[in-house]
Amino acid sequence: MARSKKKKGPKIRVIPLGGLGEIGKNMTVIEYEDDILVVDMGSIFPKDDMPGIDLVIPDVTYLMKNASRVKGYVITHGHEDHIGAAPYVLSEVPAPVYGTRLTLAFIEHKLQEHRMTDIPLNEVKPGERVQIGCFEVEFLRVAHSIAGACALAIHTPAGVVVHSGDFKVDYTPIDGEMMDLGRLAELGNEGVQLLLCESTNVERPGYTMSEKRVGETFMNLFQQADARIIISMFASNIHRIQSVVDAAVRFHRKVALVGRSMVNNARIAMELGELHIPEGRLLDIDEIDRYDDNELVIITTGSQGEPMSGLSRMAFAEHKKLEIKASDMVIISATPIPGNEKSVYKVINQLVSTGANVVYEKLAEVHVSGHACQEELKLMHALTRPKFFIPVHGESRHLHQHARLAMELGMDEEHVRIASIGEMIDVSADKMVLAGMVPAGSVLIDGLGIGDLGGAVLRDRKHLSQDGLLIAVVAVDKESGAVISGPDIISRGLVYTREADELVEGVRSAARATVASYGPITPNEWGDFKNELRSTIQKFVFDTIKRNPMVLPIVVEI
Repeated sequence: MARSKKKKGPKIRVIPLGGLGEIGKNMTVIEYEDDILVVDMGSIFPKDDMPGIDLVIPDVTYLMKNASRVKGYVITHGHEDHIGAAPYVLSEVPAPVYGTRLTLAFIEHKLQEHRMTDIPLNEVKPGERVQIGCFEVEFLRVAHSIAGACALAIHTPAGVVVHSGDFKVDYTPIDGEMMDLGRLAELGNEGVQLLLCESTNVERPGYTMSEKRVGETFMNLFQQADARIIISMFASNIHRIQSVVDAAVRFHRKVALVGRSMVNNARIAMELGELHIPEGRLLDIDEIDRYDDNELVIITTGSQGEPMSGLSRMAFAEHKKLEIKASDMVIISATPIPGNEKSVYKVINQLVSTGANVVYEKLAEVHVSGHACQEELKLMHALTRPKFFIPVHGESRHLHQHARLAMELGMDEEHVRIASIGEMIDVSADKMVLAGMVPAGSVLIDGLGIGDLGGAVLRDRKHLSQDGLLIAVVAVDKESGAVISGPDIISRGLVYTREADELVEGVRSAARATVASYGPITPNEWGDFKNELRSTIQKFVFDTIKRNPMVLPIVVEI
């Protein structure tokens, strides 16, 4: 008699598509049988080795192949690293989106910019539950540096998955709305199968300071200032903008907003009642010349040193309306995102050189993180008591440190997994295993181009930016193949033109020798001719000035 196969129990499949091994680009797929739920769809700043790239988003090839199974997107909050990819992802894999009011308003604005109006946006209030396919998703209020941030309790037939989103434990939040610690504890008592918890600040001991500390610092700095105050911060940090407005009102100053994202986000938050600026207190940037410097506060983008941001253009005297004065107090109310440190300190150094009084995180408490430190992460683990744990939202060192912290709290090593993007992780009643891989990685956005830039294009751009370009143009007779002019040499980014005559003439002489060795050039020989001409020029330039420019040979038929 044949032995019957043991029936496998239900399982949850988790597929991270971003946010692991990196800060940003957060996106996680939760699967149960034929239903797919997607948590967040974020972007990330391009790295230094990505010249010309505007944005980096997750590769959603897997979702595109399984589009009919995608039941919806649930968004934890409205920061760019969680919603920045929304228009690009939803154009490829449309499905209903669920989130809190401010989060959806930011997403709606992005979709309108991309002329997308047919995506259902479903508002959910903290504490509410929504049914999405086989998943019942519970939105739980958490404290973060933006209004409407939530953790998620995803109820599936195979157990509950808790996704922390970005959070910290703030007992004195700006909006007075406390994190729902009680419900997290109830979920722990009921049983949490899997915890996905952010890891950004896991290396920091203790607790993250309350956002109210920043507000108190603003009050002290405003009291000291006797001229214009310029404050740079993330445009999405509505709570901090409110703290600046409150200080401005206290010290009888007007507020002006600079930067497209700052103006748009503030407008949206004011329409929703999340930001309160008293009537007559908000100025258009064109109106600031009517007021004395000691009557003004300017809130601008550029806390990460972005070259085209408001603060950077002011610092380098490139802004149409504003220029930094020696009397200004400039407050940078943010900490550099990993990878942005050089850009941030370049701007700070330029600001200091103008004579302005520059205040940043290392000098005063003008920024507090929105992410949980070690003791707050321990509290999340203690409340939820998960059976299995996957650290998310962090670079490799963060994920490993968070895994160690979980095991220090008593979790079995086999119940903790440090995952990589693209892994399919199956979580059943008694084990968590790797079930395979899916296509994953990064998609580069450059203007209207989405994912059409490969490694070769980036290598060429980097080569051009570092070494310059030499173009050698040869004209040949269409009938005979005889060279009738050239080689003409064009140099860009290699040497200063007025000092390049001798070098260019040397390149031309070396190129002529190659041309002479060929005689008539038939179309079949163009490839070999170009390769030899390129090698000749590259060798001459390197031997002469020890540089290795990109060489582009061009053959023109006349």
